Formats: sequence, structure tokens, C-alpha cells
Amino acid sequence: MKVLCAMSGGVDSSVAAAELLAAGHEVVGVTMRLWGGDSDTGCCSIADVDDARRVAQQLGIDHLVFNFTDDFDRHVVEPYVDAHAHGITPNPCIECNRHLKFARLSERADLLGFDAVATGHHARIVEHGAHRYVARGADEAKDQSYVVHMLPQRELARTLFPVGHLTKAEVRRRADAAGLRTAHKPDSQDVCFITHTGGREQFLGDRIPFRAARVVDADGVEVGAVDAVELVTIGQRRGIGLPGGGPKRYVVDVDVAAARVVVGDEHELYVDTTRVAATTWAADAVAGEVLVQCSAHGEARRATVRVEGSPDEGSPDEVVLDWFEPQRRVAPGQSVVLYDLMNERVLGGGIAR
Repeated sequence: MKVLCAMSGGVDSSVAAAELLAAGHEVVGVTMRLWGGDSDTGCCSIADVDDARRVAQQLGIDHLVFNFTDDFDRHVVEPYVDAHAHGITPNPCIECNRHLKFARLSERADLLGFDAVATGHHARIVEHGAHRYVARGADEAKDQSYVVHMLPQRELARTLFPVGHLTKAEVRRRADAAGLRTAHKPDSQDVCFITHTGGREQFLGDRIPFRAARVVDADGVEVGAVDAVELVTIGQRRGIGLPGGGPKRYVVDVDVAAARVVVGDEHELYVDTTRVAATTWAADAVAGEVLVQCSAHGEARRATVRVEGSPDEGSPDEVVLDWFEPQRRVAPGQSVVLYDLMNERVLGGGIAR
């Protein structure tokens, strides 16, 4: 089988390419140039491209570089900035996976005559009945099923996760045994377009005007102030202009239009229901009991799903999650992913409202 393997310059995608070769596939490596601005972190630096190219040389495979910077700006960077301007906390890495690392890469693979695409994500693809599903990777601590939850049936049928059955330790062992230059390279865990030196504040401040905001309690009494309401998110405790020494207070609401941040005790963060918009399903829409994960490495919690709208395979729906036990409110804009009761297969996912 002819496979186009995404190579980010990290150890996981390096071993993914090696595993495909060992399985007898015809493999071509590809690195996607996504962010064209300053980068001292993430997976888009010149050094990362060079690492991917050199690993491809070590493996004896061709290496391509695709320039998707315009698509990245349109689908990831611009929505990220716009979300903050409206008091929403986005998840840019998931949108990058959705629009670039799978959809856009798959389109290019079709044009070039590849049978499949592969990545180094720690996830698996399993069959259940007549459908395929993303499933959790073998390494619980490194599982990335949450960040690739959006894959539809067409993508699931032609995507490979060659390291999904391996632990991270085994991935590094195989890379070391093969002498790959990325064997001991640290994992990248940051947003590629947010630099360590400037951070989120500088990145957004260069693109949108910041507005100062009042910080008030549940009764509307002003208790502090922030310089940029666009940088505040639900659940935040630090950096909200409150005097020290008092009880812990958390952000429970952000109103950008009114330039107001509401704070309260931790118990005020807990809710009985969560509304999820733009929900897509791996196969058929699901109603009833599920397990729900609300962050990349958060614990899955039990809830009952109520679907609103007209469910249809692959179409976005709005759902309501009724939690078995009250849960901390999910910041609007964050991804909410639904798993089966075995906490194994991804059933669908959407965006918290």
C-alpha cells in the first residue's frame, strides 16, 4: 500500500514511518509547513522540518514539504483570534487536526495517488459493527484520541496510526534501536504560533485591541479589575486583579461586550448540564449514557446525552449533557468528546457553549 506519512520532526511520527516500512508499505514522508510567523515551540520550526527530512533520509524514503500556511491562517489562527475577541477559549490544535493534518492532507494524498495517510498520534482505529471508530491509544498517559475525535468514516477508512498500539517508552526504544535522530527529542506540547518569549498576550495584543474590564462578584459588587477581558477564561483563578489573603475565587462568567468578569467560589463553577454545539458523530448519533472527556488528558465522566435537532450521520447537531454528578463548567470553545461506556471508542464530539 502507498502511504503518505505525516512527519512532524518528532519521535512518534518518525517511528510511525519506520513501522510502515517494516510492514512492507511504500512510504513517503511529508512535513506540513503551517505557521509562517515566529515560532520557538510547537511543531512548525525550521529545526523540526530539518529533523523530519533527516529521519526520512535515515529510513531511505522520499520526503516532501507541503506549504499550507494560508489554510492554517484561515482555519486555525484567525478563528483563534476571533474567539478570544468574543470571550471564547478555543482549542487550536484540534482545529489544526480537523482542517489541516487530516482533511487537507487527505485531499493532497488523493491528488498524488496515495492509498492512505498516517500520523504519529497515540490513538487506534477499530471496527465495531459496520463502522470504524477512533479508539484510545495503548499508552493511557499519552492517549490522543481526544484530539483526533472528529474523523469521519471516510477518513477513518484511509488513516493509519502506526504507533497507537505502543507505549511511549516502546516508541523511544524502537527509535533508539533504529538509530533515529529523534529518539530522545522532547515532546512538543505547546501551540506552535505562541512563542515562549511573547506568549498569548503578545500574540493577541498584536492583532486585537484589549479592553479593560471590571471584576465583580455574584451580587455585582466590584472586587477587582483586569487589563484585558479577552485573556480571561472560565475557571481562571490567577491574574484577575483580586487582593491576596482572601478566599479562593474563580472566574464563573466572562462578558466581553459588557467588559465584565464575574467571580465566585469554586462550587459556583459546578453545573448539572453542559450544552455542546457543532457535534459530529463517528457514525450514528448517540443518545443515552456515555463517558465524556472535556480536556486532552482529563478524566472521562458519566453523562446522559440528549440530542437536539435532526440527527444524521456526519452532520453537526446540538446536544445537552446531563451529568450524573455536577461537573466544573467547561469553558466555551473547548472540545467535548463522547466515549462509549467501556471508555474505549470515540462516539462523537463537539464544542462547549
